[in-house]
Amino acid sequence: MNLLLIAIDTLRADHLGCYGWWRNTSPHLDELASRGVVFHEHISPHIPTHPGYTTLFTGKDVFDHQIVTQGGRVDLDPSIPVLAELLQQRGYFTAAADNLGRWFTRGYDLVQGYNWDCDVKQPWRKAEAVNEASWEVLKACTGQDKPWFAFLHYWDPHTPYLPPPPFDRMFYCGDETDPKYDSAYEMMHEYPAFMYYFQEWMPGLTDVEFPKAQYDAEIAYVDTALRHVWEWLRGLPGAEDTAIIVTSDHGEELDEHRMWFDHHGLYETNLHVPMILHHPERLCGGLELGGLTRHQDVAPSLLDLAGLGEVAEETGMMGTSLLPLVDEESHAGTCEEVFITENAWMKKRGFRTVQYKFFESLYDELHHRPPFELYDLEADPEEQHNLADEQPELVQRLKRKLDGYVAGRMEGTGHPDPQSYQDITLRQVGNPRLAVPDNQVLDAEGGE
Repeated sequence: MNLLLIAIDTLRADHLGCYGWWRNTSPHLDELASRGVVFHEHISPHIPTHPGYTTLFTGKDVFDHQIVTQGGRVDLDPSIPVLAELLQQRGYFTAAADNLGRWFTRGYDLVQGYNWDCDVKQPWRKAEAVNEASWEVLKACTGQDKPWFAFLHYWDPHTPYLPPPPFDRMFYCGDETDPKYDSAYEMMHEYPAFMYYFQEWMPGLTDVEFPKAQYDAEIAYVDTALRHVWEWLRGLPGAEDTAIIVTSDHGEELDEHRMWFDHHGLYETNLHVPMILHHPERLCGGLELGGLTRHQDVAPSLLDLAGLGEVAEETGMMGTSLLPLVDEESHAGTCEEVFITENAWMKKRGFRTVQYKFFESLYDELHHRPPFELYDLEADPEEQHNLADEQPELVQRLKRKLDGYVAGRMEGTGHPDPQSYQDITLRQVGNPRLAVPDNQVLDAEGGE
């Protein structure tokens, strides 16, 4: 079986039509989902990008692979195999349209890079650049005799949200700089890390609804790009035996918790990502499954689809194949709880269960959130009511459980807690000198 893994960076599950979103952001992904299998409670447990993809490709958590930050100094241990290596060693041709570099290039016969014009005064045609690379990858895959694995990495809807026409005004009418709005004031003036960034790529912004609409427009743009991928596959040999898996490394905070358009916090906005699978015979029928699943399950599932299910166990993957759930049409999920971490704008860790979310703050200089947050996801799915102060005994019990889990994983792996020695790597975005006149920069930065 050929395997096509598509990652749509920074994509929240709840902003797709097949997950219930009210805007028409994803007709082509929705159509694929209607013919395939959708997992409705899929979790990316480790934020941001580098730990997210490392977990996806190794089937392991941060205690095993030690990758917990974005752009950190720690590299993946060569002794830990990644999915492409495992498939390549077992007879697969492997190719990627990707620009992550580092250990993410391991195991590929071909890595086709890409780039796009990053002028913030112009639309960013990210998906089109990825499509050009993806076409070369798919031609290489189908132009040889082996079964193949391809990874296509799209960068919409990651910030900055600058979709090209006709998507740029698809979901917003009006003037986003109209003085009658003041909903963007807090975002622009109380968080210096973002102030100049938004002034640069959304100058004069007053309406916070505009970047929210542009995030959705970015999804519509990449969804249209994927339509071309589906069409290419239909015309290439081997399409009838190709499994497609669509997911994301993490989601995105919009304005739900006053964290403003990046990957902050261990909220569902960041953790809940799509998991859509399709194969004309093996993964079909428009099946929708509940139950908690996680990124550790992706590599075992792909190996299982390739007839190599035993490899996941041989290499010590934590995850479980999703295929038995599909075969049984089961809503049991693969686990009852997921250990979660963030080492991006702040340092946090905790648990996500079927009903509850609990996490503690290890470092939070930017947002100054409470030391503990506890949410009942059934009663409060948008995580607006922190129960920590109301249930201190439960918090202490969960804290002991969390400490015990960390200690147990350290002992079991023989590795340190990666959050104990790796700092956050995101403190400010944007170039203030491109956003404000030179004579204002010193004042804005706190100088004389």
